Amino acid sequence: MILICESGATKADWRAICPADGSCAAQCLTPGINVSTMSEDAVRGIISEAASRLPEGPYDSLHIYTAGVITPPIEDFLGACLRDGFGKDARIEILSDLVASARAACGRVPGIAAIMGTGANSCLWDGEKIVKKVNSGGFILGDEGSASALGKLFVADYIKGLVPSEVAADFESRFPHSYPEIVELVYHNSASPSAWLGSLAPFILSHYGNPCIREMADSNIRAFARRVLRQYDTAAFSVNVVGGFGFALKDIVERIFREEGITVGRFVSSPADDLVKFHCTNI
Repeated sequence: MILICESGATKADWRAICPADGSCAAQCLTPGINVSTMSEDAVRGIISEAASRLPEGPYDSLHIYTAGVITPPIEDFLGACLRDGFGKDARIEILSDLVASARAACGRVPGIAAIMGTGANSCLWDGEKIVKKVNSGGFILGDEGSASALGKLFVADYIKGLVPSEVAADFESRFPHSYPEIVELVYHNSASPSAWLGSLAPFILSHYGNPCIREMADSNIRAFARRVLRQYDTAAFSVNVVGGFGFALKDIVERIFREEGITVGRFVSSPADDLVKFHCTNI
């Protein structure tokens, strides 16, 4: 068997796969792994949880795709955790969630992969590797086009009294947080501030009919197109969108990208199924 873990900032999809036919022997979902923002204990706990819920193996190879910046020390740490959970002898491949998106959306064909989920990221993929990448900056410095960026735009307007009164009243009835509680959630208590901000996206988009909210949501996607995607050769390559947020906003994303002169390729809600196909044709 081989093990594939596709992890974003919010959730991780673990699958034990029989490579001969690509069938799934077992699957489990855990909280997502972000190696840049989570403690080692939290990461170790998630991997241990997955190992307890999946077959013991043996596994020929382990392929983990994770959010966050992967440095040599982090790679060593993740490798040790994976060996503890799934066996010492398996070949281990540790890559970013951006590589996962490129492999899933583009396969072995050149193209632009754009993550539009809780966070946002992008790259130019030559069919085998990333050859260009515009830095995301995360939910504080960037993440344009993501659910967390939309949440940040909304909350920033809400705490300043700039959200339309009817939308603000609905928000207060569903999320009864005072200003100090919101600040605490974002800056101190929340295990993942970007995930909390991103979780507000469905509520925000339920008010898309309000002109103010429509402009907010559209400007978030337009900023991604203008500040990020235009730095690639979008005349030569289509943009393939990966992530639940982008998938849910498919019609809006297509319209705004078209207005910005960007050709859209595939929309992939979750990369896991396509990653199984990728690995089972490359064993």
